[in-house]
Amino acid sequence: MNDAIDGFPLDAPARTPLLPAAAPRESTSRVIAEALRAAIVDGTLAPGAPLRQDAIARHFSVSAIPVREALRQLESEGWAKAAVHKGATVAPLSAEEAREIYEIRSALESLAIGLAIPRHTAATLRESASLCRAAERESNPSLYVERNVAFHMSLYAPAGRPQLEDMIGTLHRRGERYLRLKFGLPSYKGESDNEHSALLDAVQRHDIPAAQKLVVAHLLGTGELLYRFLTERAQAEAALANQPKPRGRRPRATTGT
Repeated sequence: MNDAIDGFPLDAPARTPLLPAAAPRESTSRVIAEALRAAIVDGTLAPGAPLRQDAIARHFSVSAIPVREALRQLESEGWAKAAVHKGATVAPLSAEEAREIYEIRSALESLAIGLAIPRHTAATLRESASLCRAAERESNPSLYVERNVAFHMSLYAPAGRPQLEDMIGTLHRRGERYLRLKFGLPSYKGESDNEHSALLDAVQRHDIPAAQKLVVAHLLGTGELLYRFLTERAQAEAALANQPKPRGRRPRATTGT
């Protein structure tokens, strides 16, 4: 059985310990949602793969209720797509969605960094600098995603705006799959590291206009890069699908002797 096709590794042992019998339902659905997100991000669950409730429930040894809650959560975050009478599937990658995520992030993170800079301290700046270096050194795509998010959020945390921080965090989670694509593009990693360093420098100088300009350029540039990449890939796949299939050779007729 192919895990990516079937939708979830039914026959494979759980990658995490079995859930405790007394785990609250809310906690159970959160654990399931996190496991599905991880499987989508690392490619185990490809775009369009079915997310079958019965398979997921058996994998985690739980009832259907927390699975439904986990799938609703993933759908609200853009990870899953539900269709009537067809169930849930992994949401496809979208050039438009990628660009829009980064457009919204640019607006929210510009606001957040402007609010945060006056409240940064020597300690918070040291933390941001440490996280920036950690992201720069990281070569593992999955770990880089974590380092990247941690660095960005450290720049905004002093603002003390929990709702704004929560909205930005949600957009980071929705953009994880796209960030992994970005990581694989030529020269992206070095350019991103340089932009992070310039952004950190502006924050350390308490230069609000410069920091806002840099974070907006960083995020809008990333969105456009992803939009072009995904659009060109979709066009290439469509062209390949429309190519005429080569005809097989007809067997030669034989004559009796």
